[in-house]
Amino acid sequence: MIITVSGPHGTGKSTYAARLARALRIRHVSAGVLFRRIAKEQNLSLEELGKKALEDPLIDKLVDDRTVEEAEKGNVVVDGQLAGWVLKDKADLRIYLTAPEPVRLERIAKRDKQDIQAALAQTEQRESVQRERYFRHYGFRVEDRSIYQLVLDTSLGSISDTARVLVDAVQMVKRAKKEGRRTTKP
Repeated sequence: MIITVSGPHGTGKSTYAARLARALRIRHVSAGVLFRRIAKEQNLSLEELGKKALEDPLIDKLVDDRTVEEAEKGNVVVDGQLAGWVLKDKADLRIYLTAPEPVRLERIAKRDKQDIQAALAQTEQRESVQRERYFRHYGFRVEDRSIYQLVLDTSLGSISDTARVLVDAVQMVKRAKKEGRRTTKP
């Protein structure tokens, strides 16, 4: 199984990918962690690396190549903004998580130990650069959800309830694969 978990910042990509991987007893790979590692190695903030990546597509290519390499090993949940797109033809299930902006900002502020205004400014800047970067380097709009088989608002239930919905979706895909039914979009 190859499962991708994508969505905007603060929707719970890493949280739910880790829970899925644990429940399914498979690996978890985070493209965001890979990107953060590159930022740290280059002594840059995420925002600075994002701006640098806007001009240098090799930064995203490095993350993409590693993501594909991990996916090709199989039995993995990959989370990242581009995971669904990068693994579009390889993934058994592509999940897109969403949440209302106030919920996302509250989560980001709590995670990053900052106030809501700082979270808003940081998130708007990062997402603006990312939208431009992804369109420039990949030719798609990150808001395009057409490739995803499951879109879920993570603000609707508890973490446990939402994780259960995701695990159930994966189990449904596994049964369909076992029965030889087509489970992915062209």
